[in-house]
Amino acid sequence: MNETILVLGASGQIGTELTEKLRSVYGKKQVIASDIRGGNAAIMASGPFEIIDATDKETILKTVKKYKVTQVYLLAAMLSATAEKYPQKAWNLNMNSLLAVLDLAKENHIKQVYWPSSIAVFGPTTPKENTPQKTIMEPSTVYGISKLSGEFWCNYYHKKYGVDVRSLRFPGIISWKSKPGGGTTDYAVDIYFKALEDGNFNCFLSENTRLPMMYMDDAVNATIQLMQAKSEAIKVRTSYNLAAIDFTPKEIFEEIKKHVPDFTITYNPDFRQQIADSWPSNINDSEARKDWNWKHQFDLATITKDILINLKK
Repeated sequence: MNETILVLGASGQIGTELTEKLRSVYGKKQVIASDIRGGNAAIMASGPFEIIDATDKETILKTVKKYKVTQVYLLAAMLSATAEKYPQKAWNLNMNSLLAVLDLAKENHIKQVYWPSSIAVFGPTTPKENTPQKTIMEPSTVYGISKLSGEFWCNYYHKKYGVDVRSLRFPGIISWKSKPGGGTTDYAVDIYFKALEDGNFNCFLSENTRLPMMYMDDAVNATIQLMQAKSEAIKVRTSYNLAAIDFTPKEIFEEIKKHVPDFTITYNPDFRQQIADSWPSNINDSEARKDWNWKHQFDLATITKDILINLKK
């Protein structure tokens, strides 16, 4: 547990909750949160916070030296729907930040790197059901292209330079602590807020669009579990498939309706429908479960109950 951790992109949806959990595990002073701008009050008050552009290698290095950082969790990224609007910006952020951190690890400034990939690495030609770890990967989005390229950079730096970099292919992540950040699966976050705020949700995907999803608690626990696993247990150095549950907009709506009976929904698919249609319906993550004993805890019913209880507080 003698680690000092730098989280790049700590103000984002995953970064906020991962930073909180890391501080509870490793100690508040041992986890340095950072982002290109200030984070929420709780993150900034509960431990060290630095303003860092994740593509600025020199500033990252100064911070690594200042705090004697041993691990970097690189979460800064432009997500799928936003990246389609700003392709060059998305590529520059998603790639240059990764290469900067991998170089610092190669140069022995840090011992371990975590970088999340995504189901966006898959594409229209990928098998949609029970998508295997190794399969056809022809992403059709800027986000997916950058994540697939990043996976191979991670594998390259591990094979060529011995960099201990670890990665998970996240499905859609559901949380109640922060609002959506520009992803195609974010409807599954927004729908809970709208159920309580407006009583109606206008869904940008069609009612039967099935996608792999996961509760934030499971995603955070998987990340820390992966990083704490012994190096020899990590057999995949591109990125592990990670799965929990899968559902459609209609199914999540019906689950919420059990708790909010007057809730209504309309379906108006937009450009994000095409992105969602290019992704798998469900994922085979047997290698993660075998190599480092991954297990998810939350199903749709328990997720819905937990989120609505917390949002009503």
